[in-house]
Amino acid sequence: MMKCTAVCLVALSLLGSLCDAQWPQKPSKPSYPQAESKQQPQQSKQEFEKPLTWTYPQVPEPQPKPDVPFELRYPVPAATVAVECRESVAHVEVKKDMFGIGQFINPNDLTLGTCGAVAEDNAAHVLIFEAQLHDCGSTLAMGGEYFVYTFTLNYNPQSLGGSPVVRTSQAAVIVECHYPRKHNVSSLPIDPLWIPFSAVKIAEEFLSFTLTLMTDDWQFERPSYQYFLGDMINIEATVKQYFHAPLRVYVDNCVATLTTDALSNPRYAFIENHGCFVDARITGSASKFLARSAEYKLQFQLEAFRFQGADSGIIYITCHLKATLAAYQYDNEHRACSYINGWREVSGTPSVCDSCESANFGPVGGSAGAIASGISTAAAQGVSGSGSSTGGYGGGSSTGGYGGGYVGHFGKPSNPGRKIRDLSKQEAFEWEGIVTVGVNIEDKMEA
Repeated sequence: MMKCTAVCLVALSLLGSLCDAQWPQKPSKPSYPQAESKQQPQQSKQEFEKPLTWTYPQVPEPQPKPDVPFELRYPVPAATVAVECRESVAHVEVKKDMFGIGQFINPNDLTLGTCGAVAEDNAAHVLIFEAQLHDCGSTLAMGGEYFVYTFTLNYNPQSLGGSPVVRTSQAAVIVECHYPRKHNVSSLPIDPLWIPFSAVKIAEEFLSFTLTLMTDDWQFERPSYQYFLGDMINIEATVKQYFHAPLRVYVDNCVATLTTDALSNPRYAFIENHGCFVDARITGSASKFLARSAEYKLQFQLEAFRFQGADSGIIYITCHLKATLAAYQYDNEHRACSYINGWREVSGTPSVCDSCESANFGPVGGSAGAIASGISTAAAQGVSGSGSSTGGYGGGSSTGGYGGGYVGHFGKPSNPGRKIRDLSKQEAFEWEGIVTVGVNIEDKMEA
């Protein structure tokens, strides 16, 4: 078997050699046609039957914004808090629309000191707080003639509906109650039915003089002491006569100053010479006395003015008032004379005003030394609350109730004295008092 295999291999080797001898050259590789070279096609301009009208769209220009009549409105303080100072309790009412924006606050977010609201008026949408004067974190201070109890109305808004937003901001409002340190205590409930002789003597000898700023219709006491140049200041002088016989009050003289000292400078006497209203005669103003509506009071109008060169518009008016029996006749020392194209007395007896022209006034409407830019007078600290300044019996005090919110101190009046006139002419009893009141006069705003 081995031998047969070797013989076969030898035979195959010989056969291969023979085949190589028959083919001396190896066949060449087949040739393939070469790819044709790329030729650039000739381009021709395409002609259209109609010219193209399409163009790229233009970018639109922004339209000019129109002028909008807009004015930013700044928030103004809303008058939504009121206080009533009672004998031992501070009664505070707060509107639920506390900020005046038409949105009610949550009552739980508002406290008076440490105390919450005690009641709520659902019809008027008002929260009511009442606190004893020494409770709810109040503080007590003593200043001048008053005890001052101060509370803080705190508003701390919580987030709305579980969201992290609020519509209002925190706020704190100071609430004060002023109470006079000295006042008279009435004993009328235990007085006998007859009038004691001592009460008659006191009523005869002591009176109370007042100067009060009045509203334009003369019906109420004016709650503000702010005026502007050109305004008319309505002032009412009164004498409280108690059990006295009917009395008539006079404004003997008045002087305007920058301080409560009536003798300080600059000073301007606008009523002098026993009831002569010289302001209209000197400056040409419309200042005048008004006809008496009652014997115990005398009303007059004063055109507002400021002192030339003075930085402050606060002017103090000090008036010397006096009273006589209403039956006593008018004379050269008891009169109320106004200058309206000549001197006129409010009672209609012009002869008593003749001596008013004795002073050297110069031409009507001329300048008057100390006064500024001509106009007229009045003055005191600007405060709100009860407001007339009082002189005479009982000393100076604010009128009305137990106390008033934000009540200020007025000038110190002098105790009125009693003067007996010359008995050879006519027996006339006369009482006198000095009262100070004041206003703040600002320049008129130009539109």
